[in-house]
Amino acid sequence: MRTERSFRPADRYLFDYQLCKPSDGWAQVDTSQDASYHGTWANPFTLKVTTYLEGDIIRKSADSVEEFVSEIRSIKKWNEENGLRFMGIDALCKNNLIEKFKEVGLGDLLH
Repeated sequence: MRTERSFRPADRYLFDYQLCKPSDGWAQVDTSQDASYHGTWANPFTLKVTTYLEGDIIRKSADSVEEFVSEIRSIKKWNEENGLRFMGIDALCKNNLIEKFKEVGLGDLLH
């Protein structure tokens, strides 16, 4: 898994509406800690995960479907082990996203 880190003062809505749009293959990874200053998005087509937290941006690129699935499942596990709720992957009713998450083995996490 390749990881890139950067900083950009903004809010999560920059990612929701510009940088991690569903039309580009991104879905929200919903947790109880989501807020204007935090969010996570996953793209099952490019096998990338992006997290925004108070200006810090962490972009992870998986080298395989298995690595991507492992990363998403580790996000779920971390939230559950730290007293937070992992609510699921929100594919925003986009059939292509829903089908792709099912194809890679994460259909059970869709909500």
